[in-house]
Amino acid sequence: MKKTYQELKPFLILWSTQSLSQLGSAMTGFALTLWLYEATGSALQTALLSICSYTPYVLMSIFAGALSDRWDKKRTMLVCDTLAACCSVSVLFLLKTGSLRPVHMYVLNAVSGLMNTVQQPAGEVAMTLITPQAQYQRASGLKSFSNALVTILHPVFAAPLYGAAGMDGVIGVDLAAFAAAFAALAFFVRIPPVETQSADGEKESVLSAAKAGLACLYRNGLVLWLILFFAGVNLAASALDAALPPYVLSRANGGKAVLGIVTSCAGIASLAGSLAAAALPAPKNRVRVILLTVLFSLGTECFLLAFARTPVWWCIAQILGWFVVPVMNANLDVILRSTIPPRMQGRVYACRNTMQFFTIPVGTFVGGFLVDKVCEPWMARTDPNGLPARLFGVGKGSGAALVMFLLGLLSVGVCLGFGRILSRYELKEPSGEQ
Repeated sequence: MKKTYQELKPFLILWSTQSLSQLGSAMTGFALTLWLYEATGSALQTALLSICSYTPYVLMSIFAGALSDRWDKKRTMLVCDTLAACCSVSVLFLLKTGSLRPVHMYVLNAVSGLMNTVQQPAGEVAMTLITPQAQYQRASGLKSFSNALVTILHPVFAAPLYGAAGMDGVIGVDLAAFAAAFAALAFFVRIPPVETQSADGEKESVLSAAKAGLACLYRNGLVLWLILFFAGVNLAASALDAALPPYVLSRANGGKAVLGIVTSCAGIASLAGSLAAAALPAPKNRVRVILLTVLFSLGTECFLLAFARTPVWWCIAQILGWFVVPVMNANLDVILRSTIPPRMQGRVYACRNTMQFFTIPVGTFVGGFLVDKVCEPWMARTDPNGLPARLFGVGKGSGAALVMFLLGLLSVGVCLGFGRILSRYELKEPSGEQ
């Protein structure tokens, strides 16, 4: 245990302080959402905050990863974190002077999102460089644990703090967390340098580096097919996320409070699954574990939600669906870190972000469209004594249940289809991994 701690000490310092900063940023984002909705009363204007943050991540990840690979990792993280903190300070300044407008928040959110786009691949490579290869799975489990904890805690902390101290108090906590993370990274964590030159000794251009990341993916069939697989998974999962609120809110035994409980079950299950992922031994076949966990997660959650009628079963569906997600993520993380050279990881992770996550907004739109325009109207016209009504219920919400059933079928199809392709690949585990 002592040896493990010594091996993971640099990672633990960086992980814990960056997670604290992540919590502070999430609290600020939540408070900004509350402030903007109170100021405008518009759900669309409020949603644009997330869109402005997410758009740079999808559009610019390939080039951001190339830049990240060219630059010093510690310096990149420090600069990006500082500029993101400046965005929070700008919001506070505009708010105190009475000048804050939605357009300011959109621009600042876009800048903050761009900084995260550059910082994220640099942080991933930094974690690789300071973590022994035999500890990759444990480190990934801890990262999943902190992500789940942030998901659970940020609204719990931000809402009462915003009510008691306003935006000043929330941003103050955010800046204090940033200062702790900045100091830890600057003074207590050494990140080894990596080679950034090409074989002929010349530094690559940004465009060439981005092309090199895509070429690296093309040469690594296992990683490429896993990314394409998860693009399909994200399509189904994001559509499910879009269908869940109208499903729960429309039911007679649902409502806002029930939706909050059902949603929190996902975070609690992720938290427990993260601890399991950090403690489990390395499996013999990580690809098979990924396929089976995705199949169990989405299949179980979609079908249980589609056919269940009570909040208890909705919570069980969320728990069963989300508990295995950190195990899946941990095994995917080990595969990426073990097969991609550290000097290429920034641009490869960035290419992964664009290719794997662009289906999330598509799936969100598709899920909402199917519920509102296709399945709810169709279920309203069906015989209340027919088979669809017996399977998915009657009234508003039955269409969302039908969407979840269809997404369950899609998820099974994606897992079986990609399973045939991924079964051709075998990952060689690093020697000495426990």
